[in-house]
Amino acid sequence: MARSKVELFEAIRRDHRREELSIRGLADRYRVHRRTVREALASAAPPPRKTPVRAAPRLDPVKGLIDEMLRADLDAPRKQRHTARRVHARLHDEHGRAEITYSTVRDYVRVRRPEIWAAAGRSLEEVFVPQTHEPGAHAEVDFADLWIILGGVKTKVFLFTFRLSFSGKAVHRAFATQSQEAFLEGHLAAFEVLGGLPVVHIRYDNLKAAVSRVLFGRNRVESERWAIFRSHYGFESFYCTPGRDGAHEKGGVEGEGGRFRRTHLVPMPVVASLAELNTRLAEFDRRDDQRRITGRPQTVAHDFNLEARVLAPLPAEAFETGLTLAPRVDRHARITVRQCRYSVPAKLIGRRVRVLLRATELLVFDGARHVATHPRASVRGGEVLNLDHYLEVLARKPGALPGATALSQARAAGTFTAVHDAFWAAARAAARADADTSDGGDAAGTRALIEVLLLHRVLPAQAVITGTQTALALGAPNPDLVTVEARRAAAATPSVGDGDDSAARVVSLPERPTFAPVPAEDPRPLPSVTAYDELLRRRCPTADPIVTGAAGEDPEPERAI
Repeated sequence: MARSKVELFEAIRRDHRREELSIRGLADRYRVHRRTVREALASAAPPPRKTPVRAAPRLDPVKGLIDEMLRADLDAPRKQRHTARRVHARLHDEHGRAEITYSTVRDYVRVRRPEIWAAAGRSLEEVFVPQTHEPGAHAEVDFADLWIILGGVKTKVFLFTFRLSFSGKAVHRAFATQSQEAFLEGHLAAFEVLGGLPVVHIRYDNLKAAVSRVLFGRNRVESERWAIFRSHYGFESFYCTPGRDGAHEKGGVEGEGGRFRRTHLVPMPVVASLAELNTRLAEFDRRDDQRRITGRPQTVAHDFNLEARVLAPLPAEAFETGLTLAPRVDRHARITVRQCRYSVPAKLIGRRVRVLLRATELLVFDGARHVATHPRASVRGGEVLNLDHYLEVLARKPGALPGATALSQARAAGTFTAVHDAFWAAARAAARADADTSDGGDAAGTRALIEVLLLHRVLPAQAVITGTQTALALGAPNPDLVTVEARRAAAATPSVGDGDDSAARVVSLPERPTFAPVPAEDPRPLPSVTAYDELLRRRCPTADPIVTGAAGEDPEPERAI
């Protein structure tokens, strides 16, 4: 199979790292230009290029039929299996596909048959042989299912486990999905805790985050982003046999996932967020350092101290695990990412934005400017909206606020509090009393609330809430008064708790001073310019000899400046 450019770059970087070959030596070994070698050493990711899309319009409709014939051979006698010629004949006779040539079918069957047999895991009975691992040589990675109570709802998440084979030191993290972003972020968390990398390889099963296609034997076609990640950190991968037959090849991490769940996650943990859960998992990992694995005389921490000394060092620059996308903002000020919708500022409607999709969060950029951050939705078709993104629109359409989805989500998240609701009601009542309008003052009261909500962009949330409470206590639901009190609360925050409770006292408008106090007289003498008078009598040596003295007086002799 032809080597892809990602594989070529990875091989060049590996040989340069292991054998310290020169650029010319690497170019001669791989029969490429020295410019290509320099590109590989500069970056693990090949420069992007346009790849022509080659379609097979005649073969694509019948690929499923051919796969069914080849899968039927799994249970057929050895001498009664489909040949490429027999597959071609059946397509012609049974399905009327006379337009498909024999060479097209032959080339597809040659590639597809080994893949189907490898995916079925057809192999002889194997004997299990005990293994001894050298310190820092090997590690194993796997995902395990985990049920938790997340925000009061029973939710299935996935437990990422990275385990060093020698010491048994393991790192666990929980993610909402088994996406490639979660797979890579789990590795980064493990590398940060361990402080290094295994020097031989890391064992995996055939996760979609790493393997895009399973070939015959242990050959795999890796996803390009995963190959770039491996090349960046400089470690090797080892893929186990597909199916149950290959589970024993990474039995350490298979057993670790079950042990960790039984020990620390029964009963189901009750958490408000995955961040809270991962904080607990990190603490559980630290506790497990003091345990002894069956058959070993020393603790996990003792063996890991030996192993940490021989781990390969981490690169100086961390790898960005997020996936970059460029969705377009719809007329509801939302973008769609992985079948979930997220809000952005309404002024971006109709434009494309840059999205950095990570395992737990989503960052939105308008050019180089960061405009929004959302927690990643874990349910397909989910919608994550930020009320702040719609405030300018709601100021023009105040009647849309009561039924806005963003408002209901803000209430559920606790960002739109009972204080905001009380101010809204008071502002509408005050507007209703001031003027006889067709909407009963709802529009004016809603616009007053929106002015208060806009303060959250420039002032701390607690300061705005404090200012709102002060305005309500004074019976004046006015956004200008909220602004004054919120700024005062923000300025007084650092002095709260230092023994002087005057900063926390609510001051009404009549108590405010109407003029600034006169400062005390400064006892220092006024400055004098007498010392500078001498400069007025000096002359430049290059100037014309002009008499500067008064009439009847001798001019002073020239002085060099």
